[in-house]
Amino acid sequence: MKVLVVGGGAREHIMAEVAVRDGAELFVALNNKNPGLLDLSSEFLFCKDMNPIAISKWAHEKNIDLALIGPESALASGIVDNLNTLDIPAMGPTKSASRIEVDKEFMRDLSSEFSFPGQLDYKVCSTVEEARHFLESFGKDCAIKPIGLTGGKGVKVMGDQLHSIDEAVNFCEEIIDTQMSGYAKVVLEERAIGEEFTLQAFISGEIVIPMPAAQDHPHALEGDIGAITGGMGSYSQADGLLPFLSQSDYDSALETICATAAAMNSINSPYRGILYGQFILTSDGPRLVEYNARFGDPEAMNALSVLNSNFLEVSMDIALGNLKSVDFEPKATVCKYVVPEGYGTTPRSDCSLEVDSTLLSSSGASIYYAAVNLEENNQISTTTSRSAAVVGKGDSIESAEKVTEAGLKAVSGMGLYVRHDIATEASISKRVSHMENLRS
Repeated sequence: MKVLVVGGGAREHIMAEVAVRDGAELFVALNNKNPGLLDLSSEFLFCKDMNPIAISKWAHEKNIDLALIGPESALASGIVDNLNTLDIPAMGPTKSASRIEVDKEFMRDLSSEFSFPGQLDYKVCSTVEEARHFLESFGKDCAIKPIGLTGGKGVKVMGDQLHSIDEAVNFCEEIIDTQMSGYAKVVLEERAIGEEFTLQAFISGEIVIPMPAAQDHPHALEGDIGAITGGMGSYSQADGLLPFLSQSDYDSALETICATAAAMNSINSPYRGILYGQFILTSDGPRLVEYNARFGDPEAMNALSVLNSNFLEVSMDIALGNLKSVDFEPKATVCKYVVPEGYGTTPRSDCSLEVDSTLLSSSGASIYYAAVNLEENNQISTTTSRSAAVVGKGDSIESAEKVTEAGLKAVSGMGLYVRHDIATEASISKRVSHMENLRS
């Protein structure tokens, strides 16, 4: 089967690896020279602007049987619609269905109209005066967000990055005046207090099959401080839950995802692809923070590392509306990102990355390359974004974390940084204690 993977990051690297494992002849469209993807592919299209029409035309010329779409920007540009017009099945939502991520106003209005479980109070404002009035009258801290896509880095939270109503209003003004993410509007959402977690699901219409839960670590620095980034790492547990997440909590979050799939069907915009639900577990149960219309990054590494089912069959079933069952290996996973120093604020762009393949292999860990480039001298150069994800598996989070740390010893280079505290016993104990205190 000829399979196209669209995107050039670590998420796409693992998607490609699992696709090749399951029998794909791989074709890749990307805008960076990711060495992992280049090594796996039969042919690649270097497309700097990731133009959906150009990529779809190339896929048609190459007689692609199935397309797997990685980044949200490609989905938002309508690449699935373009591919479908050429009779190429694609595992990913249409432009209309991807509004669940691309347009936060649409998502919040949908959740209100269809009474999703775990809603948050919210207000969409188009003027600074309207935003100030809401913030002053609401009486609670808010998360302040642009409407559209910002690469996971456009949100600021009162009581965290914002320390007064005036600071919050100034950020609202910045979002509105600059039309951040393409909209002269701002979303103000009730700030939920608890532990964040991710629940991803394979969805085809109203058929929903969930994946193991994971917990991302968005803060740049150890101890969960510093700038909010695209994600410094994540972990999952062998039983699909998390140390602070019970089966009933998991089921409540899944109920919200199922309600979302049903709602999308009801508005004649059926969802086919991966739906990523970001939740906060509060003292009253899970609350929905936002949706992504694709695999999370880094959470894709957790889910796909333990996927037993044939990824190509599952993806084709989703694209054709025939999703049946999906099986996962009962293993824990830990992913830690190697990033340039300063990532999240003032990242370096002059780093190089070296991997000792022998040492990596002996560690049992895997590496997935992200925003890096393979140069003509076979050196790997970094950019200002994340460089590589190192992933370990084990019977427990503790054993998986040890594998990941062993794998990280195989990665070297000038000016690189890793959050080594991710998935450690101390970090997990802090999260468990946090939830126990909230619920006591």
